Amino acid sequence: MNVSKMAATLIGSEIIKIGGEVNEMIRKGKQICNLTIGDFDPSIYPIPAELQQEILKAYQEGYTNYPPANGEAPLRDAVSSFLKTWGNLDYTANDILVAGGSRPLIYAAYLALIDPGDKVVFPVPSWNNNHYCHLSGAEPVMVETSPENNFMPTAAEIAPHLKGATLLALCSPLNPTGTVFSKKDLEEICDLVIVENKSRPEGSKPLYILYDQVYWMLTFGETNHYDPVNLRPELKEYVVYIDGISKALAATGVRVGWSFGPAHVLDKMKAILGHVGAWAPKAEQVATSKYIIQKDLLGSFLSSYKQKLQQSLDALYHGFRQLKDEGLPVDAISPMGAIYLTVKVDINGRKTAAGKTIANSMDATSYLLEEANLAMVPFKAFGSSAESTWFRLSVGAASQETILASLPRLKEALQKLN
Repeated sequence: MNVSKMAATLIGSEIIKIGGEVNEMIRKGKQICNLTIGDFDPSIYPIPAELQQEILKAYQEGYTNYPPANGEAPLRDAVSSFLKTWGNLDYTANDILVAGGSRPLIYAAYLALIDPGDKVVFPVPSWNNNHYCHLSGAEPVMVETSPENNFMPTAAEIAPHLKGATLLALCSPLNPTGTVFSKKDLEEICDLVIVENKSRPEGSKPLYILYDQVYWMLTFGETNHYDPVNLRPELKEYVVYIDGISKALAATGVRVGWSFGPAHVLDKMKAILGHVGAWAPKAEQVATSKYIIQKDLLGSFLSSYKQKLQQSLDALYHGFRQLKDEGLPVDAISPMGAIYLTVKVDINGRKTAAGKTIANSMDATSYLLEEANLAMVPFKAFGSSAESTWFRLSVGAASQETILASLPRLKEALQKLN
C-alpha cells in the first residue's frame, strides 16, 4: 500500500539498527563489548536509590492518571529552582515544558518553529537533526566540522549559512563526540545570531537556537559547560533549551525531560505534545520534583557517578592512544563530557585475511564486530560521509573490565589487516 512521501523516504535510526544486530549476537551467546547505544546498564549505573524510592512511593500513592499537559506544577517549580541553582538560568515554571524525555521536546520544537522548506542549520556529526528535518519538512543545512576543533562548530563554519535560516540546532556536550563548546566559540556563534536577527525586517520570523544540553551535568576535569543565555542574555527570547534527567541521572527509561525558553514557543510546543500525548509518567514526575531540589543528595550522586564514567572513558582513551603509539591506525580525542569517546579507526582500503577490502565505515564497523567482538557506531550514523574514519564509543552499557578486555582483541584484529 502507498504511504506518505515522508514515511516512504524516512530512514530508520542506524544506531538502533546496529544495536539490534549486536543484541541478536549477544542473545546467541557471543561475548560483545557493546559501545553502541547511548544508554546505561542499570547493574553498572543504577538511578539514584532515593529517586527510585520516590517513584515507587508515588505509584503506591496512586499517581497513575494523566499529568497536566505542560507537566506537574511541583516539577516545573523544581526545575526552575534546579536551573537557577546549578546553571544560573532564571526561568519560571511557566517557561518550562515537561515531556517523556528529550526526543518529543526536540520534535515539538521543530514543529513549532519550522514551516516546510525552512532552513535548519546544524553541524555534523550530530544526533538526529537530519531526521527531524525530514519529519518537519525542513531544508537541512549540514555544516562539516573538524577533528582539529574536536568536531565542535566554529562561527566561521556556521556564518555563511545563517542568512534566512529559521533554526540553528546545537548540542553541548555533543552527542556523538563527548566534546564541548569553548566559551569563545559559543560566544562568537551567539554574536552571529544576534547580528542576523537585528538584520531581519520587523515582524519576520527570527533565527532561533535549539540548544540541547541534556548532558550538561556530565563534564569532566577542568571542562566547563557554557550556554547561550548565560553568555548573551539578549538571546533569551530566541533560545529553546532541551534538558532532563535521562543522562544526568542514568535514567533513560524513566522518561522525564524538559524544555525551557520563550513562553510563546513553549505554549505551541505544549499544544503539539498535547495532541501527541508524549507526557512523562505522572509518578516519575512527582518523584523527580522531590529529588532534584535536594542539592547535597544530587551532588553526592553526581560525584561518584561521574567518577565511574570518567574511569571508563579514560581507560578507552588511554587504550587507543597506546595502540596509536604502537603504530596502529587509530586515534582518540580526550573525553570532555557526556558518555562518549570519539575515536579514529583508519582502516578504509585495507584488506582482511580473507581478501575482502574494507571500503567504508560500515565495512569497518562489521569487521571490528566480527573480529574483535567490539561494537561501535560510525559517524556516518550522525550525518558524516560513509568514508569517515571516526566513530562514537558509548560507555554507559559496558563495565570497565569489559572495555579493557576488548582492547587486546582490537589490537589483534587491526594487526590481521593488510
